This record gives sequence, structure tokens and C-alpha cells, in this order.
Amino acid sequence: MDTENGTDAERGAARQIEPAESVHAAELRFLAAYDTGPRPPGWRLTPRAVVLFVCGSQGVVLELPDGAAAPGQAAGSDPVRKMEVSGKFVGDRDLIERCVVTLAGERALMLVGEPGTAKSMLSELLAAGVSGDSTRVVQGTAGTTEDHLRYGWNYALLLAKGPTGEALVPSPVMAAMRGGGVARIEEVTRCLPEVQDALVSILSDRRIAVPELSGSSDGAVYAAPGFTVIATANLRDRGVSEMSAALKRRFNFETIGPIADPDAEIGLVRRQAHGALAKVTGQTAFGVDDAVLGVLVTAFRDLRSGRSAEGWEIERPSTVMSTAEAVAVATSLALAAAYFPGDRDVLSLVPGHLLGVVRKDDPADADRLLGYWDSAVRRRAQDGARTWQRMWELRDVLKG
Repeated sequence: MDTENGTDAERGAARQIEPAESVHAAELRFLAAYDTGPRPPGWRLTPRAVVLFVCGSQGVVLELPDGAAAPGQAAGSDPVRKMEVSGKFVGDRDLIERCVVTLAGERALMLVGEPGTAKSMLSELLAAGVSGDSTRVVQGTAGTTEDHLRYGWNYALLLAKGPTGEALVPSPVMAAMRGGGVARIEEVTRCLPEVQDALVSILSDRRIAVPELSGSSDGAVYAAPGFTVIATANLRDRGVSEMSAALKRRFNFETIGPIADPDAEIGLVRRQAHGALAKVTGQTAFGVDDAVLGVLVTAFRDLRSGRSAEGWEIERPSTVMSTAEAVAVATSLALAAAYFPGDRDVLSLVPGHLLGVVRKDDPADADRLLGYWDSAVRRRAQDGARTWQRMWELRDVLKG
């Protein structure tokens, strides 16, 4: 945004969301110096370093090899020769390695799964690690056109000078082709079939023809080495605009599932909610204790799978009880604790927030949540678990 004092970027203005390459810039610089092995054409990091960037070093402090130059730092600061790389995606490391190998072969990658399983986050991290730019994104909707995948025109210049290279407005995909980077396409099944067909030709021919500029050097844009595409699709969107067999053949598919380990999911929810709280309030104290997070994540996991950890059958709501939704609820609980300290027990807020999540798709799901209370919550309360006894006492909240 331009202002009389310059652009936001020039003034260092705060932004709600920073791209992954900005948030984790120090780690990316360190990993580029840490692993100097062979890199595919156009890559900023080695494939092994990209996996490290996404999965983290698992508590191991990495050290630059002897003779390796430390990455550039701010003036006056000491060079960084050791670093523990944070884990950013909770999931199977083998899956991440398969994704990286797919991209290293300049093959398009399709990430599919239920909503809220961090497909978009993973695609952003992979793009940041591979090409250092995760912002070449096309958001698939019913209003997405071929121009969003190919190119458009600056109509003021088009009227003034006619069709010229200067008047051409490249799409994020064309920009990635020119630079040999990664283009991201979110929710590809939300795009109409004719738009998806444009992607088929791009992935097959690895070029975009510009007929208006035929006969000039700008008549076609060819993909530079390193160009590839990462797309995402929700399994719940099947039938919206089903991908053609031709489009499917041009992708390697990887399914991103819910987090298998409950402790890992609780840890992720805590980190994400804590980070969101600190960003909004500047506070470092996190007012949601582990007992509350345990109840929250357990309820989400039970309702998501249709079976409790004890093996009890539970009627699943139609709403996807994703980890992303659990993070949103945990963040709301933390904000309530920060802005309304001492007003009420944070645990008492959980049923109301769960009801808000469950009723998103179908109001009848409120009865399914009440059924969960009358089965799993009641049985846990009878077993003497204090937090679940308190949850059972709050059953009337679900009747509101």
C-alpha cells in the first residue's frame, strides 16, 4: 500500500501474515550454508535441507562444517554457526521426502486431504525451501479464469501502445516459469473444468504461448529449469469440479491425513495458539493450561474419528473437526484469558466454542455433540477425571 511516507515494505510496517521465507529467513540462510551438497536446477537448498527445514532437526543443534562461511547477519552481530531448526509440519517424514523428490524431478505435486490438515501450510513451506518464494499463488474459486493461470493485460498500456511485452501482466504461474520457481495453486477442484484444462497444457508443454505477441521474443514463455507446481485439493470438494484424468496424470498425489499422535497434536495446538496470542497481544504468558488443551484436543479427535481413545463409538458430526479448528478455539480461549482475566474458568468456555464449530455445516450436529456429552464425557466423568467431571457439569451450555 502506498502512503505519503512510502510503501508499507519501505516503512517496515507490521503485517498480519508474513510469508514463510520471511518468518524463517534465518533458518533458510543457515541451511543454505549447512548443506552444500548437489542441488536441483533453480533450488535454493538441497533436497535434504528442504526436508530439514520442514520437519526440523528434532532437537538436534546443527553446526556448520569446518570451512563453511556463516550466513550473513545484521551488522554488528556475531556469525551464526549453530542452530536448532524448528519443526513446522507435524507428520510423516517419509511423506515430506516423497514430496521433495517429486519437486526435484520437476514433477507437479498434488496435496489432498480433509480441510484443516495443513496442506496449504505444507505447500508454502516447500515453496519457500525450494525457491525462496512462496507468494506465487493462485487461489482456486468458481471465479478463477484462465488469465489467472496464464496472463492478462495492463489495459491502459494496451490501449496506448497495443499488445506489447510491456503491457503483458504475467500470472503467478508464468512468473514462476520465467524464474524457475514453484507456483502454488490452492483448491484446484474449485476451478471450473475449462480453467483446469489450461493447467494441463502448461504442465504438458512447459510453456505459455502469447498469440498476440507472435513473431516476437515475447510470443511464448518457456519454463526455466526448476519450475514446478504444487496444488492442493480438499477431499470434501470432490464433485465440485472433479479433476480430469488428464490433469491427474500430470501430478504425483500425496494424501495429508490428520495428526496421528495425540501428544503431537496437543503440542502443535499449543504452539500455534501461543504464537497467535503473542502476535495479537504481545503477551508471552499463555493462559490455557495443558489440562484444558488436553480436553479440547481429545474432544476434537473423538468427534473427528467417530471413536474415542477408549474405543467407544461416537456419532460423527458432518463438520470437519480439524486441527486448524482446534487451534482457532485454543486461540480464542487464550484471548479470553488475556482480555478478561479472572472473569471465568477457561475450561467453562470449551463447550460453547465446540458447539460453534460443530454447528457450522448442519444445525442438527448440535444433537450429535450432545450425544457425545451423554456418552464419552459422562463415562469419563464417572471414572473420576476432574476435568471431565467439570465438562459434564457444563452440559446445559449445549442446549443454548
